[in-house]
Amino acid sequence: MAIKSLLPIAFMALVNYIPTTLAQASACAPGGNFDLSKWELQLPTGSDGSPDSVSASKLQGCDGYQSEYFFASSDDSSLVMKVPGDSSTSGCVTTPNSKHCRTELREEDPSTWSPSDPTNRLFGDVIVKQIENDRVVVGQIHIDGSISTKPVCELYYSTTGKLTMGVNRCRTCGQNTFNIGQIPVGQRFTYEIRYESDVLSVSINGQDFQKLDTFDLNSPASYFKAGNYNQGNGPTEVHFFNITVSH
Repeated sequence: MAIKSLLPIAFMALVNYIPTTLAQASACAPGGNFDLSKWELQLPTGSDGSPDSVSASKLQGCDGYQSEYFFASSDDSSLVMKVPGDSSTSGCVTTPNSKHCRTELREEDPSTWSPSDPTNRLFGDVIVKQIENDRVVVGQIHIDGSISTKPVCELYYSTTGKLTMGVNRCRTCGQNTFNIGQIPVGQRFTYEIRYESDVLSVSINGQDFQKLDTFDLNSPASYFKAGNYNQGNGPTEVHFFNITVSH
């Protein structure tokens, strides 16, 4: 089982750490603290319907890509991903199949995998630092683009700290939503999403895994995404202390 980990050099083990101010960028880019060699970055900038993306080769190293929306915190070396709002309030750019803006990592190696495989896992250690309205997606599984434009599932964090998982009913359908847990606003938490041996499940803070119905999805080729996929019209800021993908 191969493990791909985005783990800062100065990883903080205190799970309930709560920062009190918004992050300032360090001199070193995120690639100096995290292994970004397996990911592509998707951004809220670019031209209408064609947001900017940054390849893995340009993300790596202390002199790798960074911007006002993607940087390492000078306080704790966490990976900070920011979104300014939505296209109507901030002028940010969306993908052709979404009305929401994002700063999000997309798994590129492997670019897709089978949910029938024995191991497909995404682990995140995260704080939603700023959220003004609605929800933000901090982790998801997406169906391969040659099959569908829909996700398999999306893990939402709301302004009230409520965690829900939206699972698509089929490859072209909308979502059913499952209650996953409650995390106080501003509190650091972990999640793990698994879609392996044709079973979709999720765990919060190391608790028992909740198995989720995948309806008529029928285990499509998929890939992981992690970051800040803003569902509202106000700014959002998400900090990751660890992202680990296992296959």
